[in-house]
Amino acid sequence: MDFDFGADDFRTEVRAWLAAHVPSAVDRRSWERTLGAAGWIGIGWGEDGYGNRPESLPRQVVWAEEYARCGAPARSGHIGENLLAPTLLAHGTPGQKARFLPPIAAGEELWCQGYSEPGAGSDLAGIRTRAEPHAGGFRITGQKIWTSLAHDADWCFVLARSDPESARHKGLTFLLVPMDQPGRIEVRPIRQMTGTSEFNEVFFDGASAAGEHVVGAVGDGWRVAMSLLGFERGVSTLAQQIGFAEELARILRTAAETGADADPVVRERLVRAWAELRVMRWNALRTLGGAQEAGATSVAKLLWGGWHQRLGELGMLVRGAGAAVGPGAWTPEAPYGLDEGQREFLFSRADTIYGGSDEVQRTVIAERVLGLPKRGAVR
Repeated sequence: MDFDFGADDFRTEVRAWLAAHVPSAVDRRSWERTLGAAGWIGIGWGEDGYGNRPESLPRQVVWAEEYARCGAPARSGHIGENLLAPTLLAHGTPGQKARFLPPIAAGEELWCQGYSEPGAGSDLAGIRTRAEPHAGGFRITGQKIWTSLAHDADWCFVLARSDPESARHKGLTFLLVPMDQPGRIEVRPIRQMTGTSEFNEVFFDGASAAGEHVVGAVGDGWRVAMSLLGFERGVSTLAQQIGFAEELARILRTAAETGADADPVVRERLVRAWAELRVMRWNALRTLGGAQEAGATSVAKLLWGGWHQRLGELGMLVRGAGAAVGPGAWTPEAPYGLDEGQREFLFSRADTIYGGSDEVQRTVIAERVLGLPKRGAVR
Protein backbone atom coordinates (compact mmCIF):
# COMPACT_ATOMS: atom_id res chain seq x y z
CA MET A 1 0.00 0.00 0.00
CA ASP A 2 2.94 2.35 -0.55
CA PHE A 3 2.25 5.83 -1.86
CA ASP A 4 4.71 5.88 -4.77
CA PHE A 5 5.30 9.33 -6.23
CA GLY A 6 9.05 9.21 -6.62
CA ALA A 7 9.74 9.58 -2.90
CA ASP A 8 11.63 6.32 -2.34
CA ASP A 9 14.75 8.11 -1.09
CA PHE A 10 12.69 9.97 1.49
CA ARG A 11 10.90 6.77 2.51
CA THR A 12 14.29 5.17 3.23
CA GLU A 13 15.33 8.16 5.34
CA VAL A 14 12.09 8.08 7.31
CA ARG A 15 12.28 4.34 7.98
CA ALA A 16 15.87 4.62 9.21
CA TRP A 17 15.07 7.47 11.59
CA LEU A 18 11.99 5.77 13.03
CA ALA A 19 13.84 2.48 13.49
CA ALA A 20 16.54 4.28 15.47
CA HIS A 21 14.26 6.40 17.67
CA VAL A 22 10.93 4.63 18.27
CA PRO A 23 12.41 1.95 20.59
CA SER A 24 13.69 4.67 22.94
CA ALA A 25 10.39 6.57 23.20
CA VAL A 26 9.61 7.18 26.89
CA ASP A 27 6.38 9.16 27.28
CA ARG A 28 4.13 11.02 24.89
CA ARG A 29 5.24 14.56 25.77
CA SER A 30 8.95 13.81 25.53
CA TRP A 31 8.27 11.96 22.27
CA GLU A 32 6.71 15.14 20.84
CA ARG A 33 9.88 17.04 21.70
CA THR A 34 11.98 14.32 20.06
CA LEU A 35 9.93 14.64 16.87
CA GLY A 36 10.16 18.43 16.98
CA ALA A 37 13.92 18.48 17.53
CA ALA A 38 14.40 16.24 14.47
CA GLY A 39 12.11 18.39 12.32
CA TRP A 40 9.26 15.90 11.94
CA ILE A 41 6.46 18.21 13.08
CA GLY A 42 5.03 20.82 10.74
CA ILE A 43 6.07 19.05 7.54
CA GLY A 44 4.68 20.97 4.59
CA TRP A 45 3.80 24.19 6.43
CA GLY A 46 5.78 26.11 3.84
CA GLU A 47 8.96 28.15 3.76
CA ASP A 48 7.83 30.95 6.07
CA GLY A 49 9.89 29.70 9.01
CA TYR A 50 6.98 28.42 11.08
CA GLY A 51 7.37 24.72 10.28
CA ASN A 52 10.34 22.40 10.16
CA ARG A 53 10.38 20.92 6.65
CA PRO A 54 8.73 22.45 3.55
CA GLU A 55 8.22 19.00 2.05
CA SER A 56 5.96 18.14 -0.89
CA LEU A 57 2.57 16.51 -0.42
CA PRO A 58 3.82 13.03 -1.47
CA ARG A 59 6.58 13.23 1.13
CA GLN A 60 4.11 14.29 3.80
CA VAL A 61 2.13 11.13 3.01
CA VAL A 62 5.29 8.99 3.11
CA TRP A 63 6.09 10.27 6.59
CA ALA A 64 2.55 9.70 7.87
CA GLU A 65 2.33 6.20 6.41
CA GLU A 66 5.72 5.06 7.67
CA TYR A 67 4.95 6.46 11.11
CA ALA A 68 1.78 4.38 11.26
CA ARG A 69 3.41 1.30 9.74
CA CYS A 70 6.23 1.08 12.29
CA GLY A 71 3.89 1.25 15.29
CA ALA A 72 5.28 4.54 16.61
CA PRO A 73 3.71 6.02 19.79
CA ALA A 74 0.29 7.66 19.58
CA ARG A 75 0.66 11.37 19.01
CA SER A 76 -0.27 13.93 21.66
CA GLY A 77 0.46 16.85 19.36
CA HIS A 78 -1.69 15.94 16.38
CA ILE A 79 -4.53 18.33 17.33
CA GLY A 80 -2.19 21.28 17.34
CA GLU A 81 -0.23 20.17 14.29
CA ASN A 82 -3.02 18.88 12.05
CA LEU A 83 -6.00 21.03 13.08
CA LEU A 84 -4.98 24.30 14.71
CA ALA A 85 -1.80 24.98 12.71
CA PRO A 86 -3.48 24.83 9.25
CA THR A 87 -6.28 27.02 10.65
CA LEU A 88 -3.79 29.65 11.86
CA LEU A 89 -1.95 29.53 8.55
CA ALA A 90 -5.27 30.24 6.80
CA HIS A 91 -6.90 32.69 9.23
CA GLY A 92 -4.38 33.74 11.88
CA THR A 93 -2.63 37.09 12.23
CA PRO A 94 1.17 37.33 11.83
CA GLY A 95 1.42 37.69 15.59
CA GLN A 96 -0.65 34.56 16.22
CA LYS A 97 1.42 32.54 13.78
CA ALA A 98 4.68 33.72 15.34
CA ARG A 99 3.44 33.00 18.86
CA PHE A 100 1.80 29.59 18.43
CA LEU A 101 3.27 27.77 15.42
CA PRO A 102 6.93 27.46 16.55
CA PRO A 103 6.02 25.82 19.91
CA ILE A 104 3.78 23.35 18.07
CA ALA A 105 6.56 22.55 15.60
CA ALA A 106 8.98 22.06 18.51
CA GLY A 107 6.59 19.72 20.35
CA GLU A 108 6.61 22.07 23.32
CA GLU A 109 2.91 23.03 23.54
CA LEU A 110 0.00 20.61 23.28
CA TRP A 111 -3.55 21.53 22.27
CA CYS A 112 -7.09 20.27 22.70
CA GLN A 113 -10.30 21.12 20.84
CA GLY A 114 -13.20 22.81 22.69
CA TYR A 115 -16.14 22.10 20.36
CA SER A 116 -18.68 19.49 21.57
CA GLU A 117 -21.04 20.27 24.44
CA PRO A 118 -23.39 18.08 26.53
CA GLY A 119 -26.52 19.71 25.10
CA ALA A 120 -25.30 19.94 21.53
CA GLY A 121 -23.08 16.94 20.75
CA SER A 122 -22.36 16.87 17.03
CA ASP A 123 -24.70 19.83 16.49
CA LEU A 124 -21.88 22.37 16.69
CA ALA A 125 -24.16 25.35 15.97
CA GLY A 126 -26.12 24.57 19.14
CA ILE A 127 -23.32 25.45 21.58
CA ARG A 128 -24.10 27.54 24.67
CA THR A 129 -20.64 28.26 26.13
CA ARG A 130 -20.46 32.05 26.53
CA ALA A 131 -17.61 34.45 25.80
CA GLU A 132 -18.23 37.81 27.47
CA PRO A 133 -16.02 40.87 26.81
CA HIS A 134 -13.70 41.63 29.71
CA ALA A 135 -10.58 43.82 30.04
CA GLY A 136 -9.78 43.82 26.33
CA GLY A 137 -10.39 40.08 26.04
CA PHE A 138 -13.07 37.59 27.02
CA ARG A 139 -14.31 35.63 30.01
CA ILE A 140 -15.49 32.14 29.05
CA THR A 141 -18.20 30.28 30.95
CA GLY A 142 -19.65 26.91 30.00
CA GLN A 143 -18.87 23.24 29.54
CA LYS A 144 -17.24 21.19 26.78
CA ILE A 145 -17.31 17.40 26.57
CA TRP A 146 -15.47 14.59 24.75
CA THR A 147 -12.43 16.88 24.71
CA SER A 148 -9.58 14.65 23.55
CA LEU A 149 -6.33 14.88 25.56
CA ALA A 150 -7.50 17.92 27.53
CA HIS A 151 -5.79 16.46 30.62
CA ASP A 152 -2.41 16.87 28.89
CA ALA A 153 -3.07 20.07 26.90
CA ASP A 154 -1.44 23.44 27.48
CA TRP A 155 -3.96 25.31 25.30
CA CYS A 156 -7.48 24.81 23.99
CA PHE A 157 -9.11 26.38 20.94
CA VAL A 158 -12.67 27.11 21.99
CA LEU A 159 -15.76 27.94 19.97
CA ALA A 160 -18.01 30.10 22.16
CA ARG A 161 -21.06 32.34 21.77
CA SER A 162 -19.94 35.96 22.02
CA ASP A 163 -23.32 37.47 21.08
CA PRO A 164 -25.94 36.42 23.66
CA GLU A 165 -28.77 37.43 21.31
CA SER A 166 -27.51 35.23 18.48
CA ALA A 167 -28.67 31.77 17.49
CA ARG A 168 -27.22 28.78 15.67
CA HIS A 169 -24.08 29.53 13.65
CA LYS A 170 -24.20 33.32 14.08
CA GLY A 171 -22.46 35.22 16.88
CA LEU A 172 -19.75 32.63 17.57
CA THR A 173 -16.09 33.41 18.19
CA PHE A 174 -13.00 31.20 17.86
CA LEU A 175 -10.70 31.72 20.87
CA LEU A 176 -7.28 30.42 21.95
CA VAL A 177 -7.41 29.73 25.68
CA PRO A 178 -4.55 28.76 28.06
CA MET A 179 -5.47 25.71 30.14
CA ASP A 180 -3.36 26.67 33.18
CA GLN A 181 -6.03 28.69 34.97
CA PRO A 182 -6.64 27.08 38.39
CA GLY A 183 -10.13 27.74 39.71
CA ARG A 184 -11.32 28.85 36.28
CA ILE A 185 -10.78 25.68 34.25
CA GLU A 186 -11.47 22.18 35.55
CA VAL A 187 -10.73 19.02 33.57
CA ARG A 188 -12.50 15.77 34.47
CA PRO A 189 -11.40 12.61 32.62
CA ILE A 190 -14.18 10.36 31.28
CA ARG A 191 -13.60 6.65 31.88
CA GLN A 192 -14.42 4.70 28.71
CA MET A 193 -15.40 1.06 28.16
CA THR A 194 -11.75 0.32 27.42
CA GLY A 195 -10.71 1.59 30.86
CA THR A 196 -8.72 4.48 29.38
CA SER A 197 -9.55 8.18 29.61
CA GLU A 198 -8.50 9.99 26.44
CA PHE A 199 -11.71 12.07 26.53
CA ASN A 200 -12.57 14.68 29.14
CA GLU A 201 -15.18 17.09 30.37
CA VAL A 202 -13.88 20.66 30.59
CA PHE A 203 -15.60 23.29 32.74
CA PHE A 204 -14.92 26.99 32.15
CA ASP A 205 -15.79 29.29 35.04
CA GLY A 206 -14.78 32.76 33.92
CA ALA A 207 -11.65 31.54 32.11
CA SER A 208 -9.65 34.29 30.47
CA ALA A 209 -8.84 34.64 26.76
CA ALA A 210 -6.81 37.58 25.47
CA GLY A 211 -8.23 39.83 22.78
CA GLU A 212 -5.26 39.13 20.50
CA HIS A 213 -6.09 35.43 20.69
CA VAL A 214 -9.29 35.69 18.67
CA VAL A 215 -8.79 33.85 15.35
CA GLY A 216 -10.66 35.65 12.58
CA ALA A 217 -13.11 38.34 13.60
CA VAL A 218 -15.30 38.41 16.69
CA GLY A 219 -18.58 36.76 15.68
CA ASP A 220 -16.98 35.00 12.70
CA GLY A 221 -16.11 31.82 14.55
CA TRP A 222 -18.38 29.56 12.52
CA ARG A 223 -16.43 30.20 9.32
CA VAL A 224 -13.12 29.52 11.08
CA ALA A 225 -14.49 26.39 12.77
CA MET A 226 -15.77 24.97 9.49
CA SER A 227 -12.42 25.66 7.85
CA LEU A 228 -10.70 23.71 10.63
CA LEU A 229 -12.99 20.70 10.19
CA GLY A 230 -11.99 20.60 6.51
CA PHE A 231 -8.40 19.75 7.47
CA GLU A 232 -9.46 16.39 8.98
CA ARG A 233 -8.82 14.45 5.76
CA GLY A 234 -6.12 13.67 3.19
CA VAL A 235 -2.71 12.86 4.63
CA SER A 236 -3.99 11.86 8.07
CA THR A 237 -6.69 9.67 6.50
CA LEU A 238 -4.12 7.74 4.46
CA ALA A 239 -2.00 7.17 7.55
CA GLN A 240 -5.06 6.01 9.46
CA GLN A 241 -5.69 3.41 6.77
CA ILE A 242 -2.25 1.89 7.33
CA GLY A 243 -3.35 1.12 10.88
CA PHE A 244 -6.64 -0.25 9.58
CA ALA A 245 -4.77 -2.56 7.16
CA GLU A 246 -2.68 -3.94 10.01
CA GLU A 247 -5.80 -4.60 12.09
CA LEU A 248 -7.41 -6.40 9.14
CA ALA A 249 -4.26 -8.49 8.57
CA ARG A 250 -4.31 -9.58 12.21
CA ILE A 251 -7.97 -10.60 11.92
CA LEU A 252 -7.23 -12.60 8.75
CA ARG A 253 -4.47 -14.48 10.58
CA THR A 254 -6.77 -15.18 13.50
CA ALA A 255 -9.52 -16.45 11.17
CA ALA A 256 -7.04 -18.90 9.62
CA GLU A 257 -5.80 -20.05 13.04
CA THR A 258 -9.28 -20.64 14.48
CA GLY A 259 -10.74 -22.09 11.31
CA ALA A 260 -13.37 -19.36 11.15
CA ASP A 261 -12.48 -18.71 7.50
CA ALA A 262 -14.02 -22.09 6.61
CA ASP A 263 -17.42 -20.47 7.06
CA PRO A 264 -18.48 -18.97 3.69
CA VAL A 265 -20.33 -16.12 5.44
CA VAL A 266 -17.21 -15.17 7.38
CA ARG A 267 -15.09 -15.40 4.22
CA GLU A 268 -17.49 -13.05 2.44
CA ARG A 269 -17.24 -10.53 5.29
CA LEU A 270 -13.44 -10.71 5.28
CA VAL A 271 -13.26 -10.11 1.53
CA ARG A 272 -15.75 -7.27 1.79
CA ALA A 273 -13.66 -5.63 4.54
CA TRP A 274 -10.55 -5.85 2.34
CA ALA A 275 -12.38 -4.41 -0.70
CA GLU A 276 -13.94 -1.55 1.25
CA LEU A 277 -10.56 -0.60 2.70
CA ARG A 278 -9.17 -0.34 -0.83
CA VAL A 279 -12.09 1.87 -1.83
CA MET A 280 -11.39 4.15 1.14
CA ARG A 281 -7.76 4.45 0.07
CA TRP A 282 -8.63 5.26 -3.53
CA ASN A 283 -11.13 7.87 -2.38
CA ALA A 284 -8.51 9.48 -0.14
CA LEU A 285 -5.98 9.53 -3.00
CA ARG A 286 -8.61 10.99 -5.33
CA THR A 287 -9.29 13.96 -3.03
CA LEU A 288 -5.72 14.41 -1.78
CA GLY A 289 -4.41 17.91 -2.37
CA GLY A 290 -7.40 18.96 -4.46
CA ALA A 291 -9.94 21.69 -3.91
CA GLN A 292 -12.35 21.07 -1.05
CA GLU A 293 -15.38 19.28 -2.47
CA ALA A 294 -18.75 19.77 -0.84
CA GLY A 295 -19.40 16.85 1.46
CA ALA A 296 -15.96 15.25 0.93
CA THR A 297 -15.13 15.11 4.64
CA SER A 298 -18.57 13.72 5.44
CA VAL A 299 -18.22 10.96 2.83
CA ALA A 300 -14.79 10.00 4.20
CA LYS A 301 -16.06 9.94 7.79
CA LEU A 302 -19.05 7.76 6.87
CA LEU A 303 -16.78 5.36 5.00
CA TRP A 304 -14.19 4.78 7.69
CA GLY A 305 -16.41 5.10 10.79
CA GLY A 306 -18.83 2.35 9.83
CA TRP A 307 -16.11 0.19 8.29
CA HIS A 308 -13.93 0.25 11.39
CA GLN A 309 -16.87 -0.52 13.63
CA ARG A 310 -17.77 -3.54 11.50
CA LEU A 311 -14.12 -4.62 11.55
CA GLY A 312 -14.14 -4.64 15.35
CA GLU A 313 -17.21 -6.87 15.31
CA LEU A 314 -15.57 -9.15 12.75
CA GLY A 315 -12.47 -9.42 14.91
CA MET A 316 -14.57 -10.74 17.80
CA LEU A 317 -16.50 -13.10 15.51
CA VAL A 318 -13.43 -14.94 14.18
CA ARG A 319 -12.16 -15.51 17.72
CA GLY A 320 -15.32 -17.27 18.82
CA ALA A 321 -16.33 -17.55 22.48
CA GLY A 322 -12.75 -16.80 23.58
CA ALA A 323 -13.23 -13.19 22.52
CA ALA A 324 -15.26 -12.61 25.68
CA VAL A 325 -12.39 -13.65 27.96
CA GLY A 326 -9.66 -11.21 28.93
CA PRO A 327 -5.98 -12.18 28.80
CA GLY A 328 -5.50 -11.67 32.52
CA ALA A 329 -7.35 -12.31 35.76
CA TRP A 330 -10.07 -9.82 36.63
CA THR A 331 -9.56 -7.90 39.86
CA PRO A 332 -11.39 -4.88 41.33
CA GLU A 333 -8.13 -2.94 41.14
CA ALA A 334 -7.50 -3.82 37.47
CA PRO A 335 -10.88 -4.64 35.88
CA TYR A 336 -9.83 -3.75 32.33
CA GLY A 337 -7.50 -6.58 31.38
CA LEU A 338 -8.11 -6.29 27.63
CA ASP A 339 -5.95 -7.37 24.73
CA GLU A 340 -5.46 -5.27 21.62
CA GLY A 341 -8.35 -6.75 19.65
CA GLN A 342 -10.80 -6.32 22.53
CA ARG A 343 -9.78 -2.68 23.01
CA GLU A 344 -10.22 -2.01 19.30
CA PHE A 345 -13.69 -3.58 19.34
CA LEU A 346 -14.87 -1.57 22.34
CA PHE A 347 -13.34 1.73 21.20
CA SER A 348 -14.79 1.31 17.70
CA ARG A 349 -18.30 1.62 19.15
CA ALA A 350 -17.63 5.37 19.23
CA ASP A 351 -16.39 5.61 15.62
CA THR A 352 -19.83 6.52 14.25
CA ILE A 353 -20.33 9.20 16.93
CA TYR A 354 -17.16 11.23 17.55
CA GLY A 355 -15.90 13.64 14.92
CA GLY A 356 -19.51 14.28 13.91
CA SER A 357 -22.07 11.48 14.15
CA ASP A 358 -23.22 9.55 11.09
CA GLU A 359 -26.57 11.32 11.28
CA VAL A 360 -24.90 14.72 11.06
CA GLN A 361 -22.68 13.60 8.16
CA ARG A 362 -25.71 12.37 6.20
CA THR A 363 -27.48 15.68 6.83
CA VAL A 364 -24.45 17.57 5.46
CA ILE A 365 -24.43 15.41 2.31
CA ALA A 366 -28.20 15.77 1.88
CA GLU A 367 -28.15 19.56 2.13
CA ARG A 368 -24.81 20.53 0.58
CA VAL A 369 -24.37 17.85 -2.08
CA LEU A 370 -27.85 16.67 -3.01
CA GLY A 371 -29.52 20.06 -2.45
CA LEU A 372 -32.33 18.66 -0.34
CA PRO A 373 -34.36 21.05 1.87
CA LYS A 374 -32.83 21.89 5.23
CA ARG A 375 -34.14 20.13 8.27
CA GLY A 376 -37.50 21.59 9.31
CA ALA A 377 -38.04 23.31 5.95
CA VAL A 378 -40.64 20.74 4.84
CA ARG A 379 -43.89 20.39 6.78
